[in-house]
Amino acid sequence: MTSDDLAPRRPKVYAHRGASAAFAEHTRAAYLKAIADGADGVECDVHLTRDQHVVLLHDANLDRTSTGTGPVSEKTLEELRALDFSSWKGARIPDAYGGIADQFLTLPELLDILRGAGREIGLAIELKHPSPYQLNLENRVLEVLLSEGWTPGESRLENIQVSFMSFDSDSIQHLLKTVPAQHICQLVDNFSVQELRQELGLGPITAGAVANVMKATQLEAERILDHGEVGLAGPGIDYVREHARNVQRWLESGRVFRVWTVDSEKDVALCQGLGIHEITTNKPAQVLAQLQVPTR
Repeated sequence: MTSDDLAPRRPKVYAHRGASAAFAEHTRAAYLKAIADGADGVECDVHLTRDQHVVLLHDANLDRTSTGTGPVSEKTLEELRALDFSSWKGARIPDAYGGIADQFLTLPELLDILRGAGREIGLAIELKHPSPYQLNLENRVLEVLLSEGWTPGESRLENIQVSFMSFDSDSIQHLLKTVPAQHICQLVDNFSVQELRQELGLGPITAGAVANVMKATQLEAERILDHGEVGLAGPGIDYVREHARNVQRWLESGRVFRVWTVDSEKDVALCQGLGIHEITTNKPAQVLAQLQVPTR
């Protein structure tokens, strides 16, 4: 046994939508920065366009992160490419990271970026629901990956280790038909009616109805993790703080934990102390610096 074997292992660090504290989320610049920062992996959210291309965006609508408006699902890829997805952030993009027109990405384009990392790197794909295309979102993602050379058994594509995530239990069950459980992450969130009202601008009745749906989603996610149907647990950091018993039980039963979105030093330390395996953060360079084990 060497000294390296005895050294504490730090959590892996996944860049949330790329290095999204530095550059606009899901852009070429954000992912290239994450690789340069030394992130162990990157995370992305995917939607389908009207012409069935898999594109990297978090929101179902374009308004927040582009010069466009309306649902992503109603736009073609060509229409999306005509929009500006980076200027809203107000960050100057280095020439090496491309121009404004280069920032919007499809899933195949992200794969090309990761192939160029020159090292092993993880890719966590979150499938966003509800989707107007329902489970065809999953089917198209798997088709794209297979066409690029992905092997389902190992869930690998050259130097890229691929995993899949969703809050939606139907998505999880559908993925399990093709992908081994150890590469699938059940996401689980913590929420309150008050938070829903504040974040979504909902009235008390509507917020209560939405809360009921989200509570059912949370309970089903917890059931899936309790029964070990998937290998990865993906709670938000608030959930980790407020549901310590569930977290401890899942850790003891062998779930690999991928916690999001961990940006503060306090939360990084909490995850490290609990033995969390993977941290998803908007600030990969900062988190990696905090996690470095001192040399002797």
